Amino acid sequence: MEHVSLDPDRLFPAEQRTRAVARELFALVEGVPIISPHGHVDPRILLDDVPYSDPATLLVSSDHYVTRLLHADGVPLDKLLGADPRDVWQLFCERWHLFAGTASGFWLRETLASVFGVDATPTPELYDVLAGKLAEPAFRPRALFDSFGIGVLATTDDPLDDLAPHVALLDDAGFGGRVIPTFRPDAYLDPAAPGWQARMQRLGASTYDGYIEAIEGRRAYFIARGAVSADHGVAHAVTVDLDRGDAVALFDRAMTGRATPAEAAAFRAHMLVESARMSVDDGLVMTVHAGVLRNHHTATRDAFGTDTGHDIPVATSFTENLRPLLQRFGTSEGFHLILFAVDESVWSRELAPLAGFYPSVYVGAPWWFLDAPDAILRFRAATTETAGFYRGSGFIDDTRAFMSIAARHATARRLDSGYLARLVVEGRLGMPEAERIAVDLVGDIPRRAFKL
Repeated sequence: MEHVSLDPDRLFPAEQRTRAVARELFALVEGVPIISPHGHVDPRILLDDVPYSDPATLLVSSDHYVTRLLHADGVPLDKLLGADPRDVWQLFCERWHLFAGTASGFWLRETLASVFGVDATPTPELYDVLAGKLAEPAFRPRALFDSFGIGVLATTDDPLDDLAPHVALLDDAGFGGRVIPTFRPDAYLDPAAPGWQARMQRLGASTYDGYIEAIEGRRAYFIARGAVSADHGVAHAVTVDLDRGDAVALFDRAMTGRATPAEAAAFRAHMLVESARMSVDDGLVMTVHAGVLRNHHTATRDAFGTDTGHDIPVATSFTENLRPLLQRFGTSEGFHLILFAVDESVWSRELAPLAGFYPSVYVGAPWWFLDAPDAILRFRAATTETAGFYRGSGFIDDTRAFMSIAARHATARRLDSGYLARLVVEGRLGMPEAERIAVDLVGDIPRRAFKL
């Protein structure tokens, strides 16, 4: 195994004076508990607390950030998903060079070093080393939850989920962590979603009024079990404020399969406004992440399912599209709307100005394709000059890969320390201000935005 030593100053600015300030700032936040208010970790891994099966499934097959780049190099997904773990690991090692310069490569190396204590390039021999460590009690999910220093971990859940794992974790005296559900209603708000009518039957909704009441009831169910936010993933953040009669008519047409694509889109846009109204009423933070075309390759979705690496960003617009929603609720007391965008062009043009006026709007930090070092710095520069630091969400890891959570948050903390350090050295911030902001970025800012 080729030994690779991690630079203790990794991701800090190269200029020595600025780097020294970044070190001081990072020291203040390095050990602060992690707040992960938006992610996709399965809570059952913490409830069951069983050892991970093998390093290939853990670090490669279960992370579509990793499999998508291997697939792009010509590796069929059937050789990565459900295949023999040692064969998967061999393919990964042969193509490790593909990850140079990528966020995935950085997180994997950081995880291997900081979690497993292995500063090495992945090789076939490393498989057995990692497998041996995974068999140790210190590498079971609950032990890692504690060693990562996770203060809050939010999951993403179907509105009709009974949330049994969350309830069991709350009742488990042996687990002291805070794991909270997130209400994710997309498939219930869009009549064009496959299986929408069947979901209405499960929801017990045969009329529009019954439908609204059922959605509100499920939100209350989630709130009673610790939820603080409702998450909305849409291709385009279009909102339409329909009057009740039109909404009833569209719902009835959708229930009988007569809604046109345009009518289904109008109802979906109306339900974003209704969801905002519900958040004003019940207090759930509303998060909206727009601008991704899901399942770009139909054959891959049909063969391997969703979340297998072929969701692709598209151009996004918020200013006009969200105006109907913000006209009604943008200044409503207690309403929090966190907006995420993969389209970098809207960060300074739309998101920061919206958050710089509306008390309800917060800018969601880089996620998905943009939670990489250079993109995080671009995001920070694009949004801070208009909206400041305190109109943001705090860092969002948005991950299914539990093992990488600590590495992802450490990445953001290092980069924010470097950004603040540059402002200090350039005379744009005093050191006491920078120290307070550094601490708030990992504590008070995400707690405030997500009402934790």
